[in-house]
Amino acid sequence: MSNKPILGISKLGSPPWPTVDPFLFCVHHHDAYPRGNAHLGPDASLAGRNLGQDFEGKDGWSMYHGQQIPGFPSHPHRGFETVTIVRQGLIDHSDSLGATARFGGTDAGGDVQWLTAGKGIVHSEMFPLLNSQAANPAELFQIWLNLPAKNKMVAPHFTMLWAEKIPRQTFTDSSQKTTEVVCIAGSIGNATALPPPPDSWAAQPGSDVAIWTIKMQPGARWTLPAAVSAGTRRQLYFFKGVSVDISSHAITEHAAIELNASMDIELVNGNSESEFLVLQGQPIAEPVAQYGPFVMNTQAEIHQAFADYRATEFGGWPFADSAPVHGREARRFAKHADGTVESPTRNHALVDALNSFEPSINIHRDQPTLQARVAIVPKH
Repeated sequence: MSNKPILGISKLGSPPWPTVDPFLFCVHHHDAYPRGNAHLGPDASLAGRNLGQDFEGKDGWSMYHGQQIPGFPSHPHRGFETVTIVRQGLIDHSDSLGATARFGGTDAGGDVQWLTAGKGIVHSEMFPLLNSQAANPAELFQIWLNLPAKNKMVAPHFTMLWAEKIPRQTFTDSSQKTTEVVCIAGSIGNATALPPPPDSWAAQPGSDVAIWTIKMQPGARWTLPAAVSAGTRRQLYFFKGVSVDISSHAITEHAAIELNASMDIELVNGNSESEFLVLQGQPIAEPVAQYGPFVMNTQAEIHQAFADYRATEFGGWPFADSAPVHGREARRFAKHADGTVESPTRNHALVDALNSFEPSINIHRDQPTLQARVAIVPKH
């Protein structure tokens, strides 16, 4: 085993960022969207943009695959998971199971959606620009975590990790400088993450999967502790700040740094605030066959994924629009395929709306997290 703290360094250039097994993909979107128009798209000219494939960042923002509203209209996945961390702005999710959600960045931090694609799902991820009077900044990570062969064909579903419940811990060094760690997966210090989806690699004993974001004050010192298990791989992404010393190795440009996960690693921040993302886990160590949105173990399984999608569209698309959004009200919610509805905050309007359906449901206004199983039969 190497005794070097740093195993490799790659400059962070055009996305996606480099990843190591068990991760497949990582991208950081950061867009300075203008004020929104009547359709929840940008109140700005779209002339000169390659609509449908707009990734150029013209004027500080992109439409991505969106035509009127930025984002990613309906597209399929099979064989892996997406972990979407929204630090600013909102995402409107819709999928082929009939589920919908709105989640995003809040004063409490960022919501996370953890989607197990499993045997196949079609979903859309749109970025509605709700503020018609001011700018609509958006920032998010999307991470793809592989599934082991035994779980590639599990039933698809998503888990919401609401910002208010995601654990975080602040560490203070001898100079009273702080480092804040948000624990999305795994554990760090006294913080243990909310449970991942049950079929995730992160849910398997010994997987040692961790997803953390780290924010360091100027001049802060903090030691990233060694991973629990031998053989864990760890990637540190330095994506905001001017400089950081990693075990006395000066890093002066944004980079993906593969660390020796068996070692404690001291981080000494430079003279401006810095931010990092950590992805780590035990490698799945299985063959990877990937074609676009399908990740399997063999080419034959990839061909079967395409055949299944052509035949079934993974349940079909139940919405009139390929890029649906969920109205102007800035409430966060998730409606799952089984009818369960959840919201991270007390939302009396949502309670009243849900209680306008039959049969009536027993929801109390004082519940901090709203969850209910609903048969949608409107009263008239």
